[in-house]
Amino acid sequence: MPALIAWWAQDVRALSPHAEPTAVHDTGADLLRRWSEPHRRYHTTTHLVEMFWALEELESAGVLDPRSATLGRLAGWFHDAVYTVPDADGNEGRSAQVASAALPRLGFDTADLATVDHLIRASERHELPGPDALEGAFHDADLWVLSAAPERFDTYCAQVREEYARLPDAAYARGRTAVLAPFLDRHRIYATAAADADWTERARANLRRELDRLS
Repeated sequence: MPALIAWWAQDVRALSPHAEPTAVHDTGADLLRRWSEPHRRYHTTTHLVEMFWALEELESAGVLDPRSATLGRLAGWFHDAVYTVPDADGNEGRSAQVASAALPRLGFDTADLATVDHLIRASERHELPGPDALEGAFHDADLWVLSAAPERFDTYCAQVREEYARLPDAAYARGRTAVLAPFLDRHRIYATAAADADWTERARANLRRELDRLS
């Protein structure tokens, strides 16, 4: 886990070179504590790192420039900073509030604060965004797991079920189907051309398999 804090500190320094080191460390430690809460099963540091890898892949594909990729990772740290289940309504709004309290103390400018806030709040809906490259890449990275290898995708499905363990099977199946089925109905799952080309086929196969299980 110290490697994650080092990565966090490196990204903060890249965007806010004059951030006070103790504040950078303490904010990163608080975020890491949040991501390590015992009730989380999927929304853990594994999901966070997978988002980072996906953003790096999209950066390598030319979707993002290095600064946008760095800002995307910073938004990733905050986008599930608050995660409560089974009633998850409002997680994104409260996570955005964590970011709006923390980032000004680290010297982030108003434009970056507004971008982070928008990315976090948009992650609640998972709707296909417009042409903005960073918003599209962030949307796609958050949904990368849909396109994971079957073993990882099946583990993800089991982890989400564990997070909603209080729900009876029938209620969970109805709710989860309502979340996943619309992705198959969309004309595309991923916003960026790179993710659409490289991830869609696996995502659709995974989604069909999980929806069959839920039915």
